[in-house]
Amino acid sequence: MRVFITGGTGAIGSYAVPALIAEGHEVTAMARSQDKAEVLRRQGATPVGVSLFDSAELAAQFANHDAVINLASSLPPPARFMLRSAWSECERIRTRGSATVVDAALHAGIGRLVQESVVMIYRDGGDRVLDEDCPVEHYPIAAGNHAAEASAARMVDSGAAAVVLRFGLFYGPGAAHSEQIMRWARRHVAFQAGRQQGYMSSIHLADAARAVVAALECPSGVYNIVDDHPVTREQHAQAIMAAVGCGAFVTAPGRLALLLGDRATSLTRSLRVSNARFRDGTGWKPRYPSVWEGYRSMAVTLAARGSASCQ
Repeated sequence: MRVFITGGTGAIGSYAVPALIAEGHEVTAMARSQDKAEVLRRQGATPVGVSLFDSAELAAQFANHDAVINLASSLPPPARFMLRSAWSECERIRTRGSATVVDAALHAGIGRLVQESVVMIYRDGGDRVLDEDCPVEHYPIAAGNHAAEASAARMVDSGAAAVVLRFGLFYGPGAAHSEQIMRWARRHVAFQAGRQQGYMSSIHLADAARAVVAALECPSGVYNIVDDHPVTREQHAQAIMAAVGCGAFVTAPGRLALLLGDRATSLTRSLRVSNARFRDGTGWKPRYPSVWEGYRSMAVTLAARGSASCQ
C-alpha cells in the first residue's frame, strides 16, 4: 500500500515507519524539521513538510495514497505529566488535528484510516478482564482520545474503513516515561502508582508498531493493543527491578497517587485488558508476552547505550 503517516518520528512512529517499510509498504511521513526529515529518509520513507491543521494541504498530500495512519500526539514529559495545563497541546492535536486529518482524508478519497487511542479510557475494572465492549469514561485528559475516536467514526459513516487502536501503556527504548522509570529503578526506586493489586496493561513499542502494520488489513472497528499478560502494579514494579538487577529501597508514589484524582487516573485505574479481538482477527501477537520479557529486552538495549549499573 501507499501509506501516509502522521507522528512518524514520535515514540511509536519511529518503530512503525521501519515496520511498514519492512512489509513492503510505500511510506510518506510528516516531518516538522529537517533533522526529522533526514531520519525518515534514512529509514526509507518520503518526508513532507505539512501542518496537521491545514486540511487543504493535507488533502493534497494524501492524494494517491491508500491509507492514512494518524499517530500524531504530544504527551507531556514525565516531570509535567500531572499538570492539567501540560496536556493542552496533546488535546489540540488529538481533537483538532484528528478532525482535520479525517476532513482531508475524506476529501482525498482515502479508503482506510488507522487512528491511535488508549486503553486508559476504560472504567476501572478491578480484577475483571476488559474487552472493547466495556464502558469507557470521560475525564479531562481523555477528551482528546474520545475526540479522535469520534473523528475516526466519521470515516466509517462515509463508507471508508477506520481502525481505532487502543494502546496499553507504551514502554521500551524511546518511550520517555519508561526510560525514566528504569533510571529510577537503577537508583533503587520502584515506581508504583495506585493500589498494589490494581492491574496495568502495557505494550512494547515494537509490538505496537507491528499492530499498526496489521491494522492495514483488518476490518473496521476498535481494538485493544496490549500484551498477553497484564500484571498488577506490584508485579510491574518487580519486573522492572528484576530487569535492571537492582533491589528496591523505596516504592513510590503508591496510594498517594490516588489523591491526585483525575490528574493521575490514567496511571492509577485498574485495567486488565484483553487483546483477544485483535489477535483473533489478524493473527498478530506480541513478541513480548508481558513486561517481564519486555523490560529485560529494554534493559539490555539501554545497557548497550551506557546506563547499566545500579547506583
